[in-house]
Amino acid sequence: MSDNEFAIESADAGASETIPMEAGQIKKGGYMMIKGKPCKVISISVSKTGKHGHAKCNFLAQDIFTGKKLEDMVPSSHGTTIPVVKRSDWEIIDIEEDGQLTLMDEGGEQKIDVKLPTFPEEMADEIREAWNEGENTVTVTVQAAVGQEEVIAYKKEA
Repeated sequence: MSDNEFAIESADAGASETIPMEAGQIKKGGYMMIKGKPCKVISISVSKTGKHGHAKCNFLAQDIFTGKKLEDMVPSSHGTTIPVVKRSDWEIIDIEEDGQLTLMDEGGEQKIDVKLPTFPEEMADEIREAWNEGENTVTVTVQAAVGQEEVIAYKKEA
């Protein structure tokens, strides 16, 4: 290799974390980006076309990671962005003092870059209690969107 060539260490497929969509196509229960945050739509109200010719969609949505409510108003024919949201189930292998989780999926893949959830506040303590220092098997659901991952649910195996 000559000095002016460079080695590519890694590459990704270039998959986008968001996709464009017309505001009028978004449904209640769907996802959309508001102020750079991935949100789940709680309610939509559509105003009639006014003198400027656009019906407006008024969205009330909840941040999928913090639970904070956000509002946005977009003309129904204009574009907005939808986050690509993925969910996966993982079994807890270990919980560190600082809340760092060691997780494993059904295929044996391990994940160590997820912490106990901060929203809702009591869920982190409930997961620790259910896991009981490894006495019980606890499965957590990890939701990922726009480069962020968070535990959103857990289930204690009988």
